Amino acid sequence: MDTQAKIKEIVTSHPVVLFLKGTQQFPQCGFSGNALNILRSIGVENLYTVNVLEDDSMRQGIKQFSNWPTTPQLYINGEFIGGSDIMTEMLQSGELEKLIKA
Repeated sequence: MDTQAKIKEIVTSHPVVLFLKGTQQFPQCGFSGNALNILRSIGVENLYTVNVLEDDSMRQGIKQFSNWPTTPQLYINGEFIGGSDIMTEMLQSGELEKLIKA
């Protein structure tokens, strides 16, 4: 299975997916840590994460998949939501919590 197919399978098989640098227990950049804190703050329990630092093909592939140049990247129900800045804006507006609960 190629990287793009693998990414598609991941984002469609799990309701909430975060591609990040590091792990849930040990994020490797501030933006990834911020994204995790946002998701925890709204009670996300079923979070599936992918550490892009473990696999360079995944690190490059996710950028191509979403046409978005950076990580972290959040997907909800197979739909690309955005990175840390967009997540912050959506948290403040209440939109992110509505998407998670829908």
